[in-house]
Amino acid sequence: MEKQWKIFETTDAASVNKLQQELSVDRIIAGLLCHRGINTFEASRAFFRPEYMQLHDPFLMKGMNTAIDRINEAISKDQKILIYGDYDVDGTTAVSLVYSFLKKYIKQIDYYIPDRYKEGYGISFAGIDFAAENNFSLIIALDCGIKAVDKIAYANTKKVDFIICDHHLPGEEIPAALAVLDPKQSDCHYPYKELSGAGIGFKLIEAFSIKNILPLEECYGYLDLVVTSIAADIVPITGENRVLAHHGLKFLNSNPRPGIKALLNLNQSRQAVNISSLVFVLGPRINAAGRIEHARKSVELLICEDQEVADTLALAINDTNTQRKDLDMGTTQEALAFLDAQEFLSQKNSIVLFNPTWHKGVIGIVASRLIEKYYRPTIVLTESDGKATGSARSVKEYDVYSAIEKCSDLLEQFGGHKFAAGLTLKKENVEAFQNKFESVVSASITKDQLIPKIEIDTEIEFHEITDKLVRILKQFAPHGPENMTPTFCARNVFDTGWGRIVGTNHLKLELFQKSNPNIRFQAIAYDKGDFSNFFQRKTPMDIVFKIQENEFKGVTSIQLLIEDMRVSEK
Repeated sequence: MEKQWKIFETTDAASVNKLQQELSVDRIIAGLLCHRGINTFEASRAFFRPEYMQLHDPFLMKGMNTAIDRINEAISKDQKILIYGDYDVDGTTAVSLVYSFLKKYIKQIDYYIPDRYKEGYGISFAGIDFAAENNFSLIIALDCGIKAVDKIAYANTKKVDFIICDHHLPGEEIPAALAVLDPKQSDCHYPYKELSGAGIGFKLIEAFSIKNILPLEECYGYLDLVVTSIAADIVPITGENRVLAHHGLKFLNSNPRPGIKALLNLNQSRQAVNISSLVFVLGPRINAAGRIEHARKSVELLICEDQEVADTLALAINDTNTQRKDLDMGTTQEALAFLDAQEFLSQKNSIVLFNPTWHKGVIGIVASRLIEKYYRPTIVLTESDGKATGSARSVKEYDVYSAIEKCSDLLEQFGGHKFAAGLTLKKENVEAFQNKFESVVSASITKDQLIPKIEIDTEIEFHEITDKLVRILKQFAPHGPENMTPTFCARNVFDTGWGRIVGTNHLKLELFQKSNPNIRFQAIAYDKGDFSNFFQRKTPMDIVFKIQENEFKGVTSIQLLIEDMRVSEK
């Protein structure tokens, strides 16, 4: 699929020039910072030096005082507290964090993860019944609950108090919980709105520590869980999240908890853990338990304090992840085969698939894979408890949550955010939903949004790629939404003649520009062997790439990771 190259063009050259002078950096670094909304010396200092002092006062969050007072009341009265969370990575890390922290101060505490297949997403009636029947007077709900109006009303009749800690968008009505912690509430003035579910959990234990005069260093020891949630839930790595992620990665690379260490050891990689490692290695394994069996197993691993036990639990979860991958690939192939046979698809602006036999645990992954090929808002549904339930994924710049919300008259339940959502509806409404969703998307999406794009920070000449530039670029990490790894474009590049296809269809090159033929860089372009003929014919090429370091036999060199290429315009 051909992609559109979108090169960032600053409209404020004066800010770039000013920042360049203040920081004594080149125009590349100054431009990268301004592109990320960092255009002052102080903002740059905060960006490059994330410190705990940059974290906001947790009591600025609406409901925090009430929440901490209720927890302290439960402790003083020896009441039972249940830590409740969603079954994905964000939910299980949040539960593990709050449970592990509070169990040191609360005698009667347990945790509860709903069954994906029996109870569905979020707070469930079954979970509330469990709490009431077992004399839990307080539930702390993490990464869910902001739309559970009917569930909280039910809990109130059972005399079970709720503290909701969520980061999803609220609906028109806020649940009548004792306290609702969600910075996205319209009347919550907490300065940073993009915390993950585990991030809200961290602010809760931070506030508890402040109120009870406990050392904050104790809270910081849980940042390995917070950064795992930040990476897996794909929240922006800006502001407070950047501070939490930066220090969380330090913990992960120095002294991770036994469960995380066990999972990382299974990967057998000697490289430092980064956000990418968490997204593609750790996250899927933690998620696998909830997708295939029960997410309680993930919490058991994450709260485990014995390394030998953790190693055994990690092996079991790794096996579950292997099952998940097999299901994922099989379902993806079925979905692709079905879509490839549909002539009408080219006229559609959305995809909504329903197959009652597909495994509920992998449909979100399948939706993402379908977007890779067809690039349009996609919903994949299966059958669960007699209803159609599924996951939605979106293309860049299109709000799929808003589109689903416009179809709410056909839905039983839905929730999520701009680029990913979950939904449940009656099976007899699936066809009507397909038609209405297509109508809503067609009326609101633009042709430009249906074209995949590669966002490029700036054009660069090879002579500008220096060791100093690479050293500073490394300090832009951790990377993620709104602070992606810097991407560059170089024009009119040639291969020295050593270019060759390696592996299945990867292209290994040694590139130069005629303006400085002695400056050469090794480059790798995965799955782009079809372009080898252009380089062999000495055709000038434009490339989009990231700059990375490659270590071989103890020698570290600069390597270009090519993401896309095309013939240069004459």
